[in-house]
Amino acid sequence: MVVSSDNLSSNQPANQSSDQPSNQPANQYFHFPQTDAVQVDCLNEESIALPQLPMQRPVLLVGHGTRDAIGRQSLIDFANAYQAMDQSRPVVPCFLELTEPTIQEGVDRCVAEGYTDLSVLPILLFAARHNKFDVTNELDRARQRHPQVKFHYGRHFGITPGLLELWRSRLSQLDQPEWNPGAIAREDTVLLFVGRGSSDPDANSDVYKMARLLWEGSGYQTVETCFIGITHPRMEEGFRRARLYQPKRIIVLPYFLFTGALVKKIYNITEEQRSQFPNIELINLPEIGLHPELFQILREREIETQLGQVQMNCEMCKFRLAVVGSSGHHAHDHVHPHLQSTHSHDHHPAQEQAVDSNNGHHSSEHSHPHPHDHAHDHSHPPASTPAQTHHESSHGHSYSPAQSHGHSHHHGGGDPYAQPEQYHQRIWNVP
Repeated sequence: MVVSSDNLSSNQPANQSSDQPSNQPANQYFHFPQTDAVQVDCLNEESIALPQLPMQRPVLLVGHGTRDAIGRQSLIDFANAYQAMDQSRPVVPCFLELTEPTIQEGVDRCVAEGYTDLSVLPILLFAARHNKFDVTNELDRARQRHPQVKFHYGRHFGITPGLLELWRSRLSQLDQPEWNPGAIAREDTVLLFVGRGSSDPDANSDVYKMARLLWEGSGYQTVETCFIGITHPRMEEGFRRARLYQPKRIIVLPYFLFTGALVKKIYNITEEQRSQFPNIELINLPEIGLHPELFQILREREIETQLGQVQMNCEMCKFRLAVVGSSGHHAHDHVHPHLQSTHSHDHHPAQEQAVDSNNGHHSSEHSHPHPHDHAHDHSHPPASTPAQTHHESSHGHSYSPAQSHGHSHHHGGGDPYAQPEQYHQRIWNVP
């Protein structure tokens, strides 16, 4: 199945199978292995109007990284498209792990061009460990190598009205007769919202919130939330729960930015479910891809870093809660396993709008909407064994410090959270 997204254009015939090869660049056309995958089509960069930047500071776009060549190219194409919309400063794509260029290489490129003030934006949907720790660890290593450089670390994409509207638009297309020839009503349809999965409960809860907001007022029978890895319920269990409602149709929504091994795994599991339960129509939406709304949100995040208005909600961060529990009060050291440096990042609860003068990664205080003040002193020990041990236990990664960028992950085949009881026993541990 091929479906065009709003604000995108396509010249491909509707009857062309999505698993056919394409010679078009990845940023113009995306192909998916399943014939029912909704297509994200040609991006019209000229039609996207972005607000003007306050300053011309280079920006590093940091993706997670993947061994999948198409997935890697998607981030590169995303950065190239964003650069094409505004040539006033460099846009530098780089990756946290698994592929190149690395964060260190991205920083080196900017330094070689004479820049000493850099914005860094995580190209991530939610704020889990990679966003909170691993990227900032890399910035600390870069700061040690280039002490003259100041980093301004921005926010992830998060939950925004624009992303909700993006998915509502795609779902509305599936109501059209060409994509719903059986005229299956929404009340006979279940949404299956598939997240990546994280060892951070706070990030996992945001997946549920996004799914719930999408369902509210939609008319669908219900929405089931599941994950492709680490946390639970896993995707197979999500399908089982969805079938309990006896739907005529299940729409699978993979909440990912770009394609890669995990997105393809989602398609494969859906295909397995289709063969086992042929009486239920199964539809795969694609990952977000190069959608105009992403560029709008990214521009907002970039402007935040330039104006010192980066805000995050830390109230349910398990790392903060662990320290609160051990100290018994709110005046506490908030230990993050990376060095304190000149990059800073204001952390505020969602309700608080006050902005600390130190913009970027970690400011020295948190502001809470309580009738009294809480001083939060941040202590940043070196990124060493505790953080690495936690990351290895939660993701099945090991570290190789000898690598030039200091963040080499070797993904093994083990799954330390394969059973729910294992997950529940370990998930609130820090680290």
